[in-house]
Amino acid sequence: MLIDEIRSGESKNLKFKAEVPKKSEKYIKSVIAFANTAGGKIIIGVDDETREIVGVDKNEVFKIMDNITNTISDMCYPQIFPNIGVDTIDGKSVIVVEIYPGASRPYYIKSLGKEAGTYIRVSGTSRPADEAIIKDLELQGTNLSFDEMVCVEQKYDAKAAEILCKAIRNHMVEATRTNSEKEKVKDITVQNLVNWGVLKNIEGILVPTNAFVLLTNNTFPFAKIQCALFKGTERVVFIDKRDFEGPLYEQIEEAYEFVLKHINLGSEISGLVRTDAYELPTEAIREAIVNATTHRNFLDRACVQVAVYDDRVEVTSPGMLYGGLTIEQIKEGGSKIRNRCIAEVFSRMKIIESWGTGIKRMFSSCKEYGIREPELLEIGDSFRVNLYRPSYSEVHQSVPKSVPKSAPNDINQTQQKIIEMILNDSKVTQATMAKELGITTSAVKKSIKELSDRRILKHTGSSRSGYWEVLEGGDVSNDK
Repeated sequence: MLIDEIRSGESKNLKFKAEVPKKSEKYIKSVIAFANTAGGKIIIGVDDETREIVGVDKNEVFKIMDNITNTISDMCYPQIFPNIGVDTIDGKSVIVVEIYPGASRPYYIKSLGKEAGTYIRVSGTSRPADEAIIKDLELQGTNLSFDEMVCVEQKYDAKAAEILCKAIRNHMVEATRTNSEKEKVKDITVQNLVNWGVLKNIEGILVPTNAFVLLTNNTFPFAKIQCALFKGTERVVFIDKRDFEGPLYEQIEEAYEFVLKHINLGSEISGLVRTDAYELPTEAIREAIVNATTHRNFLDRACVQVAVYDDRVEVTSPGMLYGGLTIEQIKEGGSKIRNRCIAEVFSRMKIIESWGTGIKRMFSSCKEYGIREPELLEIGDSFRVNLYRPSYSEVHQSVPKSVPKSAPNDINQTQQKIIEMILNDSKVTQATMAKELGITTSAVKKSIKELSDRRILKHTGSSRSGYWEVLEGGDVSNDK
């Protein structure tokens, strides 16, 4: 229901406005951003700070709706067709402007042009798209993928093609279970690579695509996996660090082995049989790395990163979720392929099984292990999977942190949650607090100011590198 959405607060897919801004660009940015990402709603008649239903003038509702429709039509390119309706909550009228994920990306504000007027939705805010994101949106709008495009800087290498064909067949053979299945695996030919889009035959001349380069000599500087082992639970002190380059399928295997090297291996005895098992399901580890590599945005000048901490394994892939997908959709098996040629080859190699099942298998394997389910996050314009290590939880089990007993008992629920978050992480940012609480950053700042004025909270150091303290005694303290 709409009221439940409002109570949950602003998010990546929801924006509040008490009234239609006089300067149309203030809400058109959100319209553009929704169309370029996973869609969303703008609700007119709701205060974005307090979530209070203020409503709009009932006598002006249809006039306002017409003005919004005309403004979107006049200011956006390509044309966006919103679904605009009116709803009544607590006797007050609110206007709901729903924007669907667009197929003709990128969408932008006409007067600003494509470079300056393209916006995307990131963590509850609409922000300008950079060059790499605009190029990725352009490919989506033309139904092309980066990997199937001809790599003009490279020439066809017959030897590299031969090595790739053998590697694909070897993976296919290794994936079989019986000798009869092995015998049925046919040789992979250059024609297969053409059929899969890895090579193109242009007037009888073979030319390589970006996929061919990525799967062979791989000259793209950011198409690699960076792996690191950190001390503790933060990205501060390196213990081990490796960068894996070369063909993508080799990078995946090397990154996978790096993680196995740095997590715990235990033993279980069932009857007379001893079985060795890692603390995390290896299938989940492999799936996280495979998905990050297969579905990454190669136009983004960043690398896939695999980080091992005391409490988790963190896999980060450059690029937002593709084609308007949401985290909820991929949990249910939703899938849109950003790099079609690579996905086709990996499917043949049995590196990926059937498209759309990887995330579900990841969750299933963690459930079978009896450990915390994976955490899926959109971090800016990147996608991250966290696999939490049970060994850390077992060692660090303790009484949950809570608000000091001597703190005043008249603080509100939001302030109490802020204090609890600070007790768990003294360097937590206000943006993170806002995201976790489902409120705006301004609302967080207001609560923190009240707590600071009452000498319940204290911040030491700069806004970037400082930390929070929860002071015992609240109002009675002389410290500031």
